[in-house]
Amino acid sequence: MDDKKVLDKKERLLAALDQGMVMIHLDARRPGVLVPASVKGEAHLRLNLSYRFDPPDLTVGEWGVRSTLSFSGSRFTIAVPWSALFAIASHVTKEFWMYPEDMPPELLQQTAASRPAQPLPVAPVPAAAERPRTFLREVQGERRDEPPADVPPTDGPPEEPPPPRRGHLRLVK
Repeated sequence: MDDKKVLDKKERLLAALDQGMVMIHLDARRPGVLVPASVKGEAHLRLNLSYRFDPPDLTVGEWGVRSTLSFSGSRFTIAVPWSALFAIASHVTKEFWMYPEDMPPELLQQTAASRPAQPLPVAPVPAAAERPRTFLREVQGERRDEPPADVPPTDGPPEEPPPPRRGHLRLVK
């Protein structure tokens, strides 16, 4: 692995760690990777690193990254050589750096297969003369607790707003 790429990965990871939590993306099958046996066969393993975890041994060096992390409640000392790390994502700044030449071949194939072969067509934007005009109405003098003068009064109490919709996210354990 060339020294320039190693230096780039190291500097980006250290800068991102100074900002807060960072996710590293790695191929756990690569030589030199030390992770729990339950995840050793992962082509795309994601690990969160942060100084806030108070890691006793987080080391970012010339060889790669070493740290003791928790996996299903058990502590394990991981080792990730730079050649196995193919992406760095900052949780804080939302920055993402990818090194495609270090990605597993099957991930590159998935990425290529998910891209459309040609750009999607874009609907033309109508010219200014074709766009409908927006009209504004003056609301001075109307009280907020009364309906506007041009709205007929309704019989009965005002309608209740609909209940809030349930979120689309769910907790997966």
